[in-house]
Amino acid sequence: MSVDCIIEDPRWGDIETLAQTATDAALDRLGLAPSVFEISVLACDDARIAALNADFRGKPAPTNVLSWPSEERGAVVDGEMPLAPDPDDAELGDIAIAYDTCAREAAEAGKTMDAHTIHLLVHGTLHLLGFDHERDRDATLMEGLETEILGKLGIADPYRD
Repeated sequence: MSVDCIIEDPRWGDIETLAQTATDAALDRLGLAPSVFEISVLACDDARIAALNADFRGKPAPTNVLSWPSEERGAVVDGEMPLAPDPDDAELGDIAIAYDTCAREAAEAGKTMDAHTIHLLVHGTLHLLGFDHERDRDATLMEGLETEILGKLGIADPYRD
């Protein structure tokens, strides 16, 4: 996987390694060759992600992660697998992740920052691949994949209390 990280907030440290780990794991689980695809990751702060959230979703507030797939891949039927990306079109899309929100969520949940960041980057990568959580069965599918991918990385199920 080619991950292009743009680090606007230096508090992110070695986000490149976390992004590579998360994106490769998500693609591997779906039987896609990580070496074929490209993702851009913007590692920013709450102010920047709030502006992006306002511009693209009409929600002028910070969030943990946003994603912009290069094309629509979502499943037509709730709970079915999305369309696989075309290996001839390597660019999957862009992800933005906010340090302040991620750090706060990790602390509140008693998780390490690295584990929470990997979870959010897996989540964002799945969005780029057409997975979503707006419909019930789609959410069940996506959360199940996240849990499985994270488990293989030694990270606990983020959806269990």
